[in-house]
Amino acid sequence: MAKKKFKKEFTKNHKKQHDPNAVRAKKFLGQHFLEDESVAQRIGEALTGNGYNKVLEIGPGMGVLTKYLLDNKDFTTYVVEIDTESVDYLKANYLNLSARILEEDFLKYDVSKTFGDEQFAISGNFPYNISTQIVFKAIENRAYVPEFSGMFQKEVAKRIAEKEGSKVYGILSVLTQAFFEVSYLFTVPPSVFDPPPKVDSGVIRLIRKKDYSLPVDEKLFFRVVKTAFNQRRKMLRSSLKSLNLSDSLKEDPIFAKRPEQLSVQEFIILTQKIASNGV
Repeated sequence: MAKKKFKKEFTKNHKKQHDPNAVRAKKFLGQHFLEDESVAQRIGEALTGNGYNKVLEIGPGMGVLTKYLLDNKDFTTYVVEIDTESVDYLKANYLNLSARILEEDFLKYDVSKTFGDEQFAISGNFPYNISTQIVFKAIENRAYVPEFSGMFQKEVAKRIAEKEGSKVYGILSVLTQAFFEVSYLFTVPPSVFDPPPKVDSGVIRLIRKKDYSLPVDEKLFFRVVKTAFNQRRKMLRSSLKSLNLSDSLKEDPIFAKRPEQLSVQEFIILTQKIASNGV
């Protein structure tokens, strides 16, 4: 037992001595630093490079994924990082990236300041505590984001990729799949992170649909989807009653379904029916 304990402590201390400038993971930022180079390479290679020549990596940390993005000469890589310690590390270790490090909070940052009207992809090993918000911001900027790939908590990745009929299918699934084709690529165990999270992670890729405009008012579509899933166990005629549906409209068979039973296309049809009702 003593030998095992010594070996564990030696390995732990050796890691610290190996890179004395390593960034300390901060819990409040949701940081779990990926240490497996092969996983980082696979995430980097998940980008197709079709339709853009710039990539924005969110939360690069110490650059384990960044190096593989920089290796790809089909696009120019930018990174956005809120952690000043990580920024200092990147500037010291990735000199050719220095001018493209955005010291910003991605959720608050106006991406047009960097990219203007240009197309750019998004990649990253995303902080779990803001990963859903990152997806919603990508959806908000979908006119400029043809592709999006990266790592999430597995539960969130599955939720984004899931189809109707599943218990995890919900708001995030419908709103993402309305504009992007989603592929779940692979699962990543906790052991390849420092510190290791308590759950598995999942890597997904989003490719924007050729026609990513909806044949219905988008604000109403978002409202219908969110309102329906706020009471996901109820039939739509009950969960959507705040929209003041007419009695005749509620007799339509679609309102006898629960939200998790509807595909994205059926949510579009549902929104069109509600719009024709005068909402």
